[in-house]
Amino acid sequence: METYDSLLASITAAPAQASRTIFDPATGGVVGEAPVHAVEDLETAVAAATAAQPAWAALGHDARSAALLKAADAVERSAEELAQLLSREQGKPLNGPNARFEVGACAAWLRAAASTPLDPEVVVDDGETRAELHYRPLGVVGAIGPWNWPMMITVWQIAPALRMGNAVVVKPSEYTPLSVLALVKIINEELPEGLLSVVSGGREVGARLAEHPAIGKIMFTGSTAAGKAIIKSSADTVKRLTLELGGNDAGIVLPDADPKTIAQDLFWGAFINTGQTCAALKRLYVHDDIYDAVCEELTTVAKAMPMGVGLDENNVLGPLQNKAQYDIVANLVEAARDSGARILLGGNPDPDQPGYFYPTTLVADIDNDNPLVAEEQFGPALPIIRYSTIDQAIEYANALDVGLGASVWSPDLTAGREVAARIEAGTVWINKHGAVDPRVPFGGAKQSGYGLEFGVEGLKHLGIPQVING
Repeated sequence: METYDSLLASITAAPAQASRTIFDPATGGVVGEAPVHAVEDLETAVAAATAAQPAWAALGHDARSAALLKAADAVERSAEELAQLLSREQGKPLNGPNARFEVGACAAWLRAAASTPLDPEVVVDDGETRAELHYRPLGVVGAIGPWNWPMMITVWQIAPALRMGNAVVVKPSEYTPLSVLALVKIINEELPEGLLSVVSGGREVGARLAEHPAIGKIMFTGSTAAGKAIIKSSADTVKRLTLELGGNDAGIVLPDADPKTIAQDLFWGAFINTGQTCAALKRLYVHDDIYDAVCEELTTVAKAMPMGVGLDENNVLGPLQNKAQYDIVANLVEAARDSGARILLGGNPDPDQPGYFYPTTLVADIDNDNPLVAEEQFGPALPIIRYSTIDQAIEYANALDVGLGASVWSPDLTAGREVAARIEAGTVWINKHGAVDPRVPFGGAKQSGYGLEFGVEGLKHLGIPQVING
């Protein structure tokens, strides 16, 4: 186990190397100097991965799984150091469903990828024909990750890829490269050299990764616009893709729900990671009968959640990770205010406060076509929209061209499931939101992407199906 200082020093750019200064979004202080790799570095990493992959594939599932279990142990040994770095670089607090939670999830997903069985499937065996479905390694997988959950989503990409016998080249977000460099360094303690690498570069590195002829698959989590660019770049080499793109998740509260009972879960569904989560609750539809009560209970819960510097053990909400995202949230809330929407809480950032802190904001009496509702805010501002009939709520929820997640809130599970079946989204939760599980497949509908992650289906998406017939 390394100390925080030794871990940071081991991933920081060398004095003569191109570098980028990473600043703490909560304080503005310097976190460290991240290396800025070039396309030439990517070529070196891809060549090393290509060379290392066949021997890794030949080990078989059991040996690869054993290595991933050891990697999970290594992550846990350095969990506090990784969480401290993540908090400083990304901004999320140590406590709550934030930095320590994210590092713990990395270990959990490594173990899940290692432990999920994937046996050959006998498709036909009638005495004359026997056909088995197997999954073979793709070769080298390119993993392009985001800045909101940089460690956890990187593990979502690399753990199943490695389990299935692939090598991986990771391209982290330019906003949060240090977290991913540190995580991969720790995981690499248990892996063969060259099998897993990080290329911490800019857009040109990502573009080359997406078009590279030696890359068999791209896994990408990020915006829909960037996902479309990857689709185009990957076309000439007919790459396989798993794309987890933008979402603007709807939640529908049925009239029989108890506002007080659901308020805390509604809050965390919307404000986990200070709202910076693809599958967070971003549009809340509440029936007229309980609208005012839900607004009141949600405001009470939100007022009690402390926001501040992540290294303060008392805080559970942090800053926006970068100025661009801060401006998006601030502009959407101002547009809502100007339209006549009612600000229940927040909407009043302190211009003298250091860091990109935007206060927890709840906006009521807002039209469904308001930009704060129709556009993904990706921050701590939740619009709450009235509806009168279930048909109207479902029409509102399905009106957008994205469909990552959604939720229905009711003590009547049968009624909740009936509504859920009518919502156009990859996952619909009942009485919770965003509760991903490493055993349960996860993926988007419409322009929220395609391909599945997690569980047996996630493993299959990182292999090439091969039928052995005879």
